[in-house]
Amino acid sequence: MKSLFDRLKSLFKKQRDEDFSGQDFITHNINALSDKLELAIFSQELFIKALTHRSYIDLYPEFNKTNERLEFLGDAVLDLAVSEFLFKKYPDKDEGYLTKTRSHLVDKAALAEAADRMDLKQFIFYNKKFLKGSEGGINTIKADACEALIGAIYFDQGLEASKSFVHKWIIVPGLKSGNIYQDKNFKGQLLEYTHSHKIENPVYRLLKEEGPQHNKIFTVEVLIHGQAMGSGEGKNKKSAEQLAAKAALIKLNSLQTNTK
Repeated sequence: MKSLFDRLKSLFKKQRDEDFSGQDFITHNINALSDKLELAIFSQELFIKALTHRSYIDLYPEFNKTNERLEFLGDAVLDLAVSEFLFKKYPDKDEGYLTKTRSHLVDKAALAEAADRMDLKQFIFYNKKFLKGSEGGINTIKADACEALIGAIYFDQGLEASKSFVHKWIIVPGLKSGNIYQDKNFKGQLLEYTHSHKIENPVYRLLKEEGPQHNKIFTVEVLIHGQAMGSGEGKNKKSAEQLAAKAALIKLNSLQTNTK
């Protein structure tokens, strides 16, 4: 039975129209990833799996290993690493503060930004048709790959190495950016806006849901006075509504500025 490594080489031989071939990927891309992350990689197969999005199976059904299980593990390791760091850094802060700060550091937007710092997109295997031009879709893919990568490092290098990786690429940049101190409850902010301006409460409407059951993308728009004010995409309705509310706030603030 062929190993994942051998199957991947066979699959990439078919991809003459792509920017890389099987051997090029194995010798160059994995080494480039290792250099970029300053991380020794012992199991190439493990990291290849961590960078394989499920949509890639649509192109090559025989390549049936994706990063979803490693994403599951990486999510748990990420939570542990961030929780331990915050617990030690803020000994006088209560549970509510620690929980809120952790959520800002590990949310999908923060992970997508971390992936950008790593230039991770160039290493991910995914079907471009899956995105359909969606910025939210590629951000989700990048965020999921980031979590899967953490899971791969945990298996390949151990807990301390994965914690060091999280500290370097996620915690430190997240704290420096100041984003953890920003209110990301955009739905709450939009509701406060409508109340303060004495206008109707926002109404959220599901426009569409696409993709397989295990990996759906939801698109939601928010309306005020029956007028669409913004839309957003997410892996669930809640995250899509938050992004729609954020878009609406940007639009409302822009309209308010232009009328002054």
